[in-house]
Amino acid sequence: MKKLLVRLVICLLSFTASALTFAQSAPTPASNQQQPVAAVQQPNLIPVPPTVKAQAYVLMDINSGAILAQQNMNVRRSPASLTKLMTLYLTERALVNNLITLNDPVLISQNAWQTGGSRMFVQVNTRVPVGLLTQGVIVDSGNDATMALAEYVGGAEDTFVDMMNQEAASLGMTNTHYTDPTGLPSPEHYSTARDLATLAHAIWTDFPQYQSWYSQKWLTYNGITQPNRNRLLWRFPGTLGMKTGHTDDAGYCLIAVANQNGLTLLAVVLGAPSDEARADATISLLSYGFRFYNSNLLYQANSVITKPRVWFGTTKYLPAGTLNDISVTTPNGQFQGAKVSITVNNNLQAPIRKGQAIGSVNLVFNHQTLTYPLVALADDPKGGFFTRFFDSISYLFHKLFGSKNSKLAFTPPLTANNNQQPYNLAVSTSDSIDTPMTQ
Repeated sequence: MKKLLVRLVICLLSFTASALTFAQSAPTPASNQQQPVAAVQQPNLIPVPPTVKAQAYVLMDINSGAILAQQNMNVRRSPASLTKLMTLYLTERALVNNLITLNDPVLISQNAWQTGGSRMFVQVNTRVPVGLLTQGVIVDSGNDATMALAEYVGGAEDTFVDMMNQEAASLGMTNTHYTDPTGLPSPEHYSTARDLATLAHAIWTDFPQYQSWYSQKWLTYNGITQPNRNRLLWRFPGTLGMKTGHTDDAGYCLIAVANQNGLTLLAVVLGAPSDEARADATISLLSYGFRFYNSNLLYQANSVITKPRVWFGTTKYLPAGTLNDISVTTPNGQFQGAKVSITVNNNLQAPIRKGQAIGSVNLVFNHQTLTYPLVALADDPKGGFFTRFFDSISYLFHKLFGSKNSKLAFTPPLTANNNQQPYNLAVSTSDSIDTPMTQ
């Protein structure tokens, strides 16, 4: 009997060995032979930015605020008429706050009328509407129109200049100082390419209702027709406008905003040797950005991303999102394997105000981490007596045995739904925070 068992084991081992040998030597089925071999993915290389004839420049993505290229961006330089963008920023803010209107008639003072340099050709002691003066600032780069606006918005030139410097500090323009609203040369009047990009970005994003002002090509006033000095309005597809500047000290300067294929870029060029050179430099930078970068919209402003649990409030699950669009700009093909996570305070207690920070949206890609505030999209006042009573019992179990909301459902980023590389999504909570987070 033992001999029989031994023979059976030997036979089984021999059969197994033969089968393995046959499997290894057997040809691959035809269906598998037809499958293509996966190609080795090559990284998309980003060349260095173009060499341009300018002393300093910045190329920025408007949506994300990311700087894509720069040269000497923190070197102080005379901003020339790019100064007028701060005058326009303060004018637009006064309009939004209903302190002035576009139809307000502005009395042209002797001081405004006699301001030297480029002019709109307003006449002393006449009245010109605010809206028309803004056109004279943008299209004609009129120093007279600029001074008239400054005196009207600020009450006096020196008061307005103080407002300009305070606003520059508020915007984070740490290397900027103004001595007048127009940009006439002065040793104490300076800015940088980085600061001017910050200002232009703020104008574009804070007051979108006035963006169309900056694309006006011509202005006729007092029988005189003048063209916008921004050549890109005629030469570069997708140009949305902005502002030119020139003095002997500053050289030729230009800030331009353009949009192509959903990507909006801002270029600041300072110290070009000629009008033609500043246009060429700006076009080269914008073309570089559009060719090698793309923008990824993750979440739209005020869209509901998640609904965390709130204790002792009238709303049990509060809609949460972001106050601004969340966009990330990356080199083409390099926004892959991105991980988006939502960190939420899981001990939220009412009352909660709309706009109050209650967590964060975290994006990790290419070894970088970007964090954006997650805010309440609605108010949640304290609930009634019975709501608070029953919530106190639930909250006790929540504290003792851990949150049941540690895995919150949330909306995937928009880009994940556009047939692009899928995101690695995750949600985490913050157990260490026992009180509502504040802004």
